[in-house]
Amino acid sequence: MNPKRIATLILLPLLPLVASAQQVKLDGANAIQYKQVGDTKLFLHIFEPQNRPSGGKFPAIVFFFGGGWNGGTPKQFEPHCRHLAERGMVAITAEYRVKSRDNTTPFECVADGKSAIRWVRANAAKFHIDPNRIAAGGGSAGGHVAAAVGNCLGLEEKGEDLKISSKPDALVLFNPVYDNSETGYGYARVKPRWKEISPMHNIRKGAPPTIVFLGTKDNLIPVATGEEFDKRMKAIGSRSELHLYKDAPHGFFNKGKPGNHYPDTIEKMDKFLASLGWLKGEPIEK
Repeated sequence: MNPKRIATLILLPLLPLVASAQQVKLDGANAIQYKQVGDTKLFLHIFEPQNRPSGGKFPAIVFFFGGGWNGGTPKQFEPHCRHLAERGMVAITAEYRVKSRDNTTPFECVADGKSAIRWVRANAAKFHIDPNRIAAGGGSAGGHVAAAVGNCLGLEEKGEDLKISSKPDALVLFNPVYDNSETGYGYARVKPRWKEISPMHNIRKGAPPTIVFLGTKDNLIPVATGEEFDKRMKAIGSRSELHLYKDAPHGFFNKGKPGNHYPDTIEKMDKFLASLGWLKGEPIEK
């Protein structure tokens, strides 16, 4: 990445929509630019609940798509956003820079993830969001982005207001890449700085409550990795839920995938968020 390309975190005022820069258009979502790096404009696709609680504020979640830090689009988590918006959350699926489009590394992916959470927190009042109830979620490399944003210190975009926290208050992770060591995934992409960006190796007291979904036949993320992450989280006193799906491969959780695990993962995600006091009532059947 060219160090002369300066990133801009858009805080106030909200920028008008620039449709030509969006990766996708999602019906019913409000696409708002949250960041610009050089000529690259990044958008959040925001699904808002219909009815705001009287005098209350919504919890929110920001999802990051998978694709090996190489590609992917925010459309992956459109179904999750629609479900959670129906349930009373501001649900957001984010764009971030990837190698195929922006010639970036995983470090820029995480920096964009931190910018996205910071932007949502800085603009919480505009969307009636509770700034203390903002989750990050994602799948595969997007799960890595969310987990790194929640656990790894530093890796912030230069020039941003660090007085506004980029740390999410909960994590919802689908077969996440969270071990970047030599025996994990993506080591060649992040060495020699792998310890900075590996969520597994940055768990510390105060880590956000986390739910993880993982298939036992995942060819990228071994069950042992999921179990070790869960063990380390509990060892420092943070809540951790690990849900294993027998014989399920990588990406099993996506809507329409063989095995039809999407409804069960949605239900468990919903119950996890409800247990935090963020949702009320029973999950909507899908």
